[in-house]
Amino acid sequence: MTGTADGHGATTVPATAVGAVPGPPAPHGLGVSVPPLDSIAKTQGVFPYAADLWAEGLLWAAVLRSPHPHARIVAIDTTAAAAMPGVRTVVTHADVPGDAAHGRKVLDRPVFAAELVRHHGEPIAAVAADHPDTARLAAAAIAVEYEVLDPVTDPEQAFSAEPLHPDGNLIRHIPLSYGDPSVVGDVIVEGVYRIGRQDPAPIGAEAGLAVPRPDGGVELYTASTDPHADRDLAAACYGLPPELVKVVVTGVPGAMGEREDAGMLLPLGLLALRTGHPVKLAATREESFLGHAHRHPTLLRYRHHADAEGTLLKVEAQILLDAGAYADTSADALAAAVSFACGPYVVPHAFIEGWAVRTNNPPSGHVRGEGAMQVCAAYEGQMDKLAAKLGLDPAELRMRNVMATGDLLPTGQTVTCPAPVADLLTAVRDEPLPALPGDDADADESEWLLPGGPDGAGDPQAVRRGVGYGLGMVHMLGAEGADEVSTATVKVQGSVATVVCAAVETGQGFSTLARQIVQETLGVEEVHIAPVDTDQPPAGPAARGRHTWVSGGAVERAAKMVRTQLLQPLAHKFGMSTELLTIADGKITSYDGVLSTTVAEALEGKELWATAQCRPHPTEPLDDSGQGDAYVGLAFCAIRAVVDVDVELGAVRVVELTVAQDVGRALNPRQLRARIEAGVTQGIGAALSENLRTSRGIVRHPDLTGYALPTALDVPDIKIVKLIEERDVVAPFGAKAVSAVPVVTSPAAIASAVRAATGRPVGRLPIRPQSAVVHDERR
Repeated sequence: MTGTADGHGATTVPATAVGAVPGPPAPHGLGVSVPPLDSIAKTQGVFPYAADLWAEGLLWAAVLRSPHPHARIVAIDTTAAAAMPGVRTVVTHADVPGDAAHGRKVLDRPVFAAELVRHHGEPIAAVAADHPDTARLAAAAIAVEYEVLDPVTDPEQAFSAEPLHPDGNLIRHIPLSYGDPSVVGDVIVEGVYRIGRQDPAPIGAEAGLAVPRPDGGVELYTASTDPHADRDLAAACYGLPPELVKVVVTGVPGAMGEREDAGMLLPLGLLALRTGHPVKLAATREESFLGHAHRHPTLLRYRHHADAEGTLLKVEAQILLDAGAYADTSADALAAAVSFACGPYVVPHAFIEGWAVRTNNPPSGHVRGEGAMQVCAAYEGQMDKLAAKLGLDPAELRMRNVMATGDLLPTGQTVTCPAPVADLLTAVRDEPLPALPGDDADADESEWLLPGGPDGAGDPQAVRRGVGYGLGMVHMLGAEGADEVSTATVKVQGSVATVVCAAVETGQGFSTLARQIVQETLGVEEVHIAPVDTDQPPAGPAARGRHTWVSGGAVERAAKMVRTQLLQPLAHKFGMSTELLTIADGKITSYDGVLSTTVAEALEGKELWATAQCRPHPTEPLDDSGQGDAYVGLAFCAIRAVVDVDVELGAVRVVELTVAQDVGRALNPRQLRARIEAGVTQGIGAALSENLRTSRGIVRHPDLTGYALPTALDVPDIKIVKLIEERDVVAPFGAKAVSAVPVVTSPAAIASAVRAATGRPVGRLPIRPQSAVVHDERR
């Protein structure tokens, strides 16, 4: 008998040892807080990330990146690099056998810059060598002659500047027109808002391994979130048919959009095919910052009209998204920004004009809540201004205008899903506020947690407390006619079920959800989730809550088909329909109790399987006036922020964030709350510290020292006071996406609280110290 020694030299026998009585099976199924499948492997450090992979004959890759944001390439000389001992090959744009351009939405981004460099850090060449240091030295030895050009870094200049790309500088223009433009309110407020460049900053930098195949193809092992799209891009780049390229998904060390960028992946396959050896790339943090897409920096100009009681009449806005050098998902981000520019409020007249333009700044793309986050910060700033001008409580003004089911978006689409915005706002407004330090007569000022950290340098007498609100909304799934579909197969053999679905587990909990679905539907305790690769049917990208909806829906349909296969013989034997049989707690019983058997007995000697698809109802693109039923569903959130501001130093400390969110249905309550807390934390970074700064297009401090992520000391008490479970009838299980909407809402709420504390307009995110300083004459 084996066991583990405790601290006193005794032996502890495991509960499953011979003679032990096994306990009841752990609770499972939908609605139960089942722990993640990969939690033990991750905590033990044995989870298989791409950076940990190895193969026989492994070579290492390094990429040479441009030091300029805009330049003409006069010449590239790889002679010195290729001659270095240990170097196997060097590739440039001339060595790309297939399509030289790639992109998530528009094929406008070269694998390697050919004639022009369009952003700082753009790939120029790649090297494969027998040691990572050799590869990096060889990349540095590549001689590139540049003709440096003036970069276009102000998106407003992009309209008149020379075209930076053959497609021009304008990616998309949406002139939304809704209602009567002649309407004028009794009260009008205006504002200008600027949102910075937030980086996804994944916990693990990009990595991958490419392995050549005997048939002339290549296998790519990487943390892809959309493997089939990446396979197709890679195949086109390599000049190969898709069936000769296979993408195998490894563990994903964090993903908030940046994993959708195939630019890190493509050089690997070229090097592997050229050398005939496996080639690995593990990006440095600097390469990660320079290589993937960021949140769109945005300039917003707003004008709100209301009547004397505070009822919104008209919203006018101009929204300018800086897409950086390439289009990526900027057209989608602009559509979201324009569509949600008025927020979850009833606005009978709206005139929103939006543009997305190319510049020589770092590329922008999909990051949680793209488009929606930027406009939320702006329209909530406007609501604060309107409340101040009318002399109303900010929460009361919002309550007078909130949206509900049946209202119309400015795009003309009817909100058919649950929209309990008033209930969400009421929940956070009515929650008791945290006590002020001075409320305790015995409190010692030295024990106060001042803005700036536990040992804040400021004077407690200069600290002001503020309370602010944010109401946010996002869309779920793709939009504007995107074909949202996923395929899943469920197999059962010997009381063990296996789910085959190309939905990538990025930390959002899909693998755990799939297991719960099968456990509840089939009563099978042991459920395995097959590894994801492109030999499986496509499931689409892991974004906007897609996999909870479409992939979860596909798994549920496949499991129900297997359930029918399992129950039909029993139903036929007893002369009843399968609808009269139930599966619960591992048992199959009939409505009248005549039939009672275990699932294990019914499955004995059988192998059952089924494949199913889930495709939500179709959407349509916005028309020339920004009108159309573009979205499948919406999710809403309300957050109340409490902050302390040192008005002399401009330091801000978030004391508490109170959250209420509509979730449709809590499929895994503990996991759901963790996702909300993570989203709120990402929003804190956007509000107070995260901004990838550039100087004339050059990224400054592309590292985790210069880029300030929030730490545990920066995250306050996050109180999730209400989760409204009004099921969306068109969604499988009725569940809604939960991760993006708190990211969208929390920066707006924090900025609102800083306005309340300081009386300053606070029109820029992240909030700079000078924006929170109150000069002597104003205090």
